[in-house]
Amino acid sequence: MRYDWTPLWRSTIGFDRLFDVLDEVQRTSEETYPPYNIERTGEDHFQISVALAGFTPDEVALTVEQNVLTLEGRKATEKEERHYLHRGISARSFKRQFTLADHVEVKGARFENGLLIIDLMRQIPEAMKPRRIPIGEAGSSGAKQIEAKAA
Repeated sequence: MRYDWTPLWRSTIGFDRLFDVLDEVQRTSEETYPPYNIERTGEDHFQISVALAGFTPDEVALTVEQNVLTLEGRKATEKEERHYLHRGISARSFKRQFTLADHVEVKGARFENGLLIIDLMRQIPEAMKPRRIPIGEAGSSGAKQIEAKAA
């Protein structure tokens, strides 16, 4: 079932990106190939593991553009014709997208035991981190400088 966001558009301002993300989640929730896991490996560290049995690094492309991580797989055509009695390992072409939160960056990717492992890290700029603001006494002249330490 798809949800219509139109009523919310009429009463909100500045939430365009949120609705785009929700709409994208609705569209991609029906896709199941290739299977993947998303793990939190630390406070600001994440890892996506994608099962890519039968793919080589040359057949997979990983790109990031405007907070969207795109993983595409194009299986090369087989040179020799094979006659399968049962084909349970899917090796079809695919495109899977992950929407990244602001300040989440891809730090690297590697193949390991049939899995593509993508390492991610959230890096919040210093200007956006919490900072302690000293409170002066009444009647004191001059403002004290704000400390730039994390709270």
